Amino acid sequence: MTPRPRKTVTDRRLAGPVRIVGTGLLGTSIGLALTARGVDVSLADTSPSSVALAVDYGAGRRAADGDAPELIVVCVPPDVTAATVAAELAAFPDALVTDVASVKAGPLAELIAADADVSRYIGSHPMAGRERSGAISARADIFIGRPWVIAGHDGISYRRAAAVEQLALDLGAIPLEMSTEEHDRNVALVSHVPQVVASLLATRLTDAPEAAVSLAGQGLRDTTRIASSDPELWVQILSANSGAVVDVLRKYRDDVDSLLAALEDPDARGSRRAIAEALAGGNAGVARIPGKHGQSARFAQLVVIVNDTPGQLARLLTDIGEAGINMEDLRLEHSPGAQIGLAEISVLPEAEERLATELTARGWRISELSA
Repeated sequence: MTPRPRKTVTDRRLAGPVRIVGTGLLGTSIGLALTARGVDVSLADTSPSSVALAVDYGAGRRAADGDAPELIVVCVPPDVTAATVAAELAAFPDALVTDVASVKAGPLAELIAADADVSRYIGSHPMAGRERSGAISARADIFIGRPWVIAGHDGISYRRAAAVEQLALDLGAIPLEMSTEEHDRNVALVSHVPQVVASLLATRLTDAPEAAVSLAGQGLRDTTRIASSDPELWVQILSANSGAVVDVLRKYRDDVDSLLAALEDPDARGSRRAIAEALAGGNAGVARIPGKHGQSARFAQLVVIVNDTPGQLARLLTDIGEAGINMEDLRLEHSPGAQIGLAEISVLPEAEERLATELTARGWRISELSA
């Protein structure tokens, strides 16, 4: 296969060369983005076929004897991250080494215990990914607008670690500094426990009647989307961050127990208040999730009925643009057994009524109008 031609972007901070170890989703995606910026990227992996595939997609070239990388990015599973970093530090004594594993405290502790040169190592973690893995799913744009944690430690200077910040910025990510412990606590809450909860919820569907599954709507799809992630990888992630995950899960268990007690006797004094407060707590938590461009603003949603025929969605988007209204987000849901789809359009609350009026005048059917 001939590598795909890619437009080179000349404005970059990181000069390179860059060596990427591990050519799965993240490694190949980083290679694609850097190669598009004209950086010399060399690729290495224990699997020759994985390297060959990443090269075919245009993520870089095969690593060769004599390579002298400025930066090495280790993109391997968590259980071999520390050993791989240590090997790279030893093999390339002039290079800065980072990794993109989703747990940071454990690898650093292992490297220190192994007496590795951590003055040239700093862990990092791009908060980006997809449900599908491997080089075939890689995309150069998956880091754009996403946080990229840089987990500093006392053994390395800010100046020595600057290349990792340059990497994040060149890939369109937003660098954030955290300690390794702070990072692990934070991702337990916003990434690792959501994976567990989504998986447990989806497990309830395994033996569910077909009639029940046929009723599934967007709410169930939203809450179980990540349940299709790779179990083998997540066993490693959860094991490596078990302490922080257990802390969050215990609080979650307490919340579930309180709700169970209220629902077992909803007529008891205080039960309905307990149920209401549990749901209101969810409202308060959702309001804190950053929205578009990092804003915390809540958007209004219009649900528009779209006929399942060619060109209809394109016409809807054109009509929204011609109405002079900025669409903040779009979500599609197909209606089971009907030749229609439901397009949930998110806009700023002050634009909601005007958009509904404009779309209705253009012949669209509005299914729902909600702030």
